[in-house]
Amino acid sequence: MRQTASALAIAALLGLGSATAFAQPSAYTGPSNAPKAAAAPAAPGGYAGPSSVPLMTVKQLLDAGKDDQHARLQGRIVSHDGGDRYTFEDATGRITVEIDDEDFPAGQTVSAQQRVELLGEFDKGLRKTEFEVDRITLIN
Repeated sequence: MRQTASALAIAALLGLGSATAFAQPSAYTGPSNAPKAAAAPAAPGGYAGPSSVPLMTVKQLLDAGKDDQHARLQGRIVSHDGGDRYTFEDATGRITVEIDDEDFPAGQTVSAQQRVELLGEFDKGLRKTEFEVDRITLIN
């Protein structure tokens, strides 16, 4: 009986520990219209050299961007709109961006005031237009 109670206590503690691990907030710390979701640990490392992917403004991308076009945007993530949807802003406009938790910089948080560079792909459809982010880099 004593061993069964100990086993149950250990199982309960392990269960609480795993529930705590899943309750970690996203790496984005700015305004949000959605409840905090569970975050997966971000992968460290990645390429940090020059890129042939063009740096564009939101206006350029919305006006002339092609579906599945790779691009880089610089500005701020100004709000979390629920799930993996955020609003990104630069001096020329705003666009909805899709960011998976693992695409945020490892071990760093991103506030609504932090300038970032987004590397990703433009998704231009009949009903929605958004930018699917592959990587976020903090800009000083």
